Amino acid sequence: MAMDVIDYDIFGDDMQYVEVELDPGEAAVGEAGMMMFMQDGIEMETVFGDGSAAQAGLMGKLMGAGKRLLTGESLFSTVYSNQASGKRRVAFAAPYPGKIIAIDLKQIGGTLICQKDSFLCAAKGVSLGIAFQKRMGVGFFGGEGFILQKLEGDGMVFFHAGGTLAEKNLAPGEVIRVDTGCIAAMQPSVDFDIQYVGKLKTALFGGEGMFFTKLTGPGKVWLQTLPFSRLANRILAAAPRAGGRAQGEGSVLGGLGGLLDGDNS
Repeated sequence: MAMDVIDYDIFGDDMQYVEVELDPGEAAVGEAGMMMFMQDGIEMETVFGDGSAAQAGLMGKLMGAGKRLLTGESLFSTVYSNQASGKRRVAFAAPYPGKIIAIDLKQIGGTLICQKDSFLCAAKGVSLGIAFQKRMGVGFFGGEGFILQKLEGDGMVFFHAGGTLAEKNLAPGEVIRVDTGCIAAMQPSVDFDIQYVGKLKTALFGGEGMFFTKLTGPGKVWLQTLPFSRLANRILAAAPRAGGRAQGEGSVLGGLGGLLDGDNS
């Protein structure tokens, strides 16, 4: 099944959104809860799974939904189709500060491996599946577990990376070592493994954990500076109700100021 060919524009700097332009009869599939707005003439339909041709029939839909459940996604996707006589637009927003990356799967061999929860939207027909990690150690210590998302097809896909994006083109045999949470996506030709930091003192007190990820080329890797887990941990640590302490709010009243403005009520 040929993918719909869609045009798009990405807006914003740190809190981005993407507008997808659909010709009459074209459609895009979006992750549940990511839609920002849509023009009149766009029709929404909630489907079981991802709506791709690979999930035709009851068993295909059940398997597709099961794969999405394993990757932490909703069992359902939403298909946005243009039922008007002219071009119409639908927009999808990033869930937290970072960058939206547009990838033409046809130009990278038809497959992209990405972290869970990063998928925003795609041309209708792109299949969203799972990629199991082959090594037991990667599953237990790699941070993302055994399962990553696998996007397949020959159309456009859009995924989100937290913070600033870094793109690395690895030559055959070239190795980089990365904090696992900082991996946003990679081509399937890149070998993914975990490696012990090497020194007990570094592992215990270095703040980077006992393991990091070893990526070996060839292939392209997309890295993010702000994994959502890191952002969430900092927010939780600073939350007064979780035992954190408000810092630098500029009031000479300190804690009394928090009581007066309702922060600690």
